[in-house]
Amino acid sequence: MMITVNLRPGQKRKRAGGGGKEFLDRFKSLGTRVKDPMLMAAAVVGVLVGGYLIWGFVSTRRELASLEPRLEQVQDEHKRFEGLLQQKKRAETIRDSLLAQIHTIRAVDGNRYVWPHVLDEVAKSLPPYTWLTSLAVQGMVAVVDSADTTERPMQFKMEGRTMDLQAYTRFLRQLEASPWLQDVTPLEASTVVELERPVTKFTIQAAFKQADSAYIRTVPLSQSVR
Repeated sequence: MMITVNLRPGQKRKRAGGGGKEFLDRFKSLGTRVKDPMLMAAAVVGVLVGGYLIWGFVSTRRELASLEPRLEQVQDEHKRFEGLLQQKKRAETIRDSLLAQIHTIRAVDGNRYVWPHVLDEVAKSLPPYTWLTSLAVQGMVAVVDSADTTERPMQFKMEGRTMDLQAYTRFLRQLEASPWLQDVTPLEASTVVELERPVTKFTIQAAFKQADSAYIRTVPLSQSVR
């Protein structure tokens, strides 16, 4: 038999294994010591707000992690479309330059054949016993400005003689019917005596115009001879 001696009289011996029970007793006594309901409500709200903030942080991090691949994909697409836009701008610049060069070449090349068309149409329209004494240009074919390009028809004036007044009127009608001429205007018609014969002296003004493609006929510059 073991005898236990209490060396500190007046103090009760603590029971073994009473730590957990002591913590619960203190937690329960905490509620009894806090008498202010506002303080309790503030504590509860603080706990709820802290929990909500933690939940929001965790969910935001999870959503951000799920959106990072999509962000990388969008950035790659942006770089690709930016490259396509730059290529499109370069292509448009090259296109505009080529169009300007083509327009210049067409203007120069088209004006080279104005006089052959004019002379050919006048010669075909000239009736018998009618001849020309002069054929002169009155205007330029085209006026090119740095800001704008405007085409003006080439105007020319012809003077001639005819032995028949009806031939003169027929000459006017044939000039007006030409697809390469426009604005045919008689300026003067009078009777003069040349080589002791009365003839009709006339002056006509007209302008060149580009005919429809149906009237344009092309031939090769050279052909092989067998």
